[in-house]
Amino acid sequence: MKNTTECLKENLVTIYDENPYIKLLDISIIHVEEGKVELCMPVLTGKHTNLYNIAHGGALASLADSAMGIACATTGKKVVTLEMNMNFIKGAATQAAIKAIGKVIHNGKNTMVAESEIVDSQNQLLAKTRGTFFVTGMFEENKE
Repeated sequence: MKNTTECLKENLVTIYDENPYIKLLDISIIHVEEGKVELCMPVLTGKHTNLYNIAHGGALASLADSAMGIACATTGKKVVTLEMNMNFIKGAATQAAIKAIGKVIHNGKNTMVAESEIVDSQNQLLAKTRGTFFVTGMFEENKE
């Protein structure tokens, strides 16, 4: 019998594996626990990079937003982004994978607040983000 965390991870991986935008960016879920997730994304030349051959800010923003949104989803709530603030600290050169760690810092009835950090393969901070999310409903539990 699977525990709640394992079921949650399987459900989230299934949902996000079917998302065409997540597929386009090659974002993968690597760790899930309640209120926290880790995602990874490669930085590929010609796909994720800007004219300086470093990760495009939009690709990093998408990774950060996804990490925070999925962290919120680990609580069983469906959310949409209301606002997001992002500080770009260091450019991300092309590499096999960068990692985003998303954490819920406020779990309210109608709104949630989360933050994420994006780090490179040497664990150097690339970006720090905070976002507010509107709760639109709840995920239904699988009745197996």
